Amino acid sequence: MTRHRIAVLAGDFIGPEVVDATLEVLEALTPRAGLTFDFTPLPFGGHAIDHHGAPLPEVTKAGVLEADAVLMGSAGGPVGDHPWNRLPRALRVESGILDLRRHLGVYANLRPVAVFAGLEHLSPLKPEIARGTDLLIVRELTGGIYFGKPSQNGPDRGVSTDVYERYEVERIARSAFEAARLRRGRVTSVDKANVLDVSQFWRDVVVGVHAAEFPDVTLDHLYVDNAAMQLVRDPRAFDVVVTANLFGDILSDLAAVLPGSLGVLPSASLGGRIGLYEPVHGSAPDIAGRDLANPTGTLLSAAMMLRFGLGAPAAADALEGAVRAALAEDPTRDLGGTRGTAAFTAAVVAALPARVATGDPGATAAAD
Repeated sequence: MTRHRIAVLAGDFIGPEVVDATLEVLEALTPRAGLTFDFTPLPFGGHAIDHHGAPLPEVTKAGVLEADAVLMGSAGGPVGDHPWNRLPRALRVESGILDLRRHLGVYANLRPVAVFAGLEHLSPLKPEIARGTDLLIVRELTGGIYFGKPSQNGPDRGVSTDVYERYEVERIARSAFEAARLRRGRVTSVDKANVLDVSQFWRDVVVGVHAAEFPDVTLDHLYVDNAAMQLVRDPRAFDVVVTANLFGDILSDLAAVLPGSLGVLPSASLGGRIGLYEPVHGSAPDIAGRDLANPTGTLLSAAMMLRFGLGAPAAADALEGAVRAALAEDPTRDLGGTRGTAAFTAAVVAALPARVATGDPGATAAAD
């Protein structure tokens, strides 16, 4: 039976609720899939600020490097005037998230966006447009304008610098092309090459990687403003979208509304030895502690962890299938269903297959 060490960063407000639900499902999956997990809880986010003086304390920085993967809930507090938001920028939760990504060396953020069958009516788009949406946004995470220098906010001038090195663009392009080979074989690179030199550089490097290494994958290009329009006009036209940090931040949030709820969307941040897996939604202080949190995004993030981080694709398929079955039967209340967090979690556990074929005779025997 394979043993995996998972660092668990539950976060704030509904973060611990959706993480606890996910751990419950993973524990139920273990004997069926021949897996064993060692979960190590570590402080992160606003809770860590209150108890350790920083959103990413040293104990967490050390702990995540001892894990095989990092599973995170949602971190942060209410928007507006809150003690965590009054701190210097370097001590805020958002800076802790950026520091965690840098610490892990992850540079590729993968955000699948799918409209689930039977839930098309929740999309802000017409059901006939939303139906069948299944795309993947690959966002570069550690370069671009969020990290470029100089960066300053002065009394009469503000400066941010958008810069990319060749290796940064090459590696994120490879991530997108490799993902496309596992999907429908098409990559759309999004930039603003008509006005930005850094975007023209991005396009030139992507074209070079494609020609040299991935000629079997179809590549096209869109300016970011047109890409935003096309995402809501015809989302089914997209397979894999690759783009820079700032554009990816905006487009992934735009695409996140297509299924009708942020609560169903997962993400994976990859590239380093240890991946980071987290839901897209925020910490939702207004519903914390009321059995209203939708754990779907975190559950599907755990499925991505199984697939990309732990080499257990059959277990990932089983988890994703159970989540889809529970959604089809009776989703959570935010999706128009009747189930709270606990009831939906129980339904996912009940929908798990009795046995997951792993291809490993020892693992299968352990699951019997």
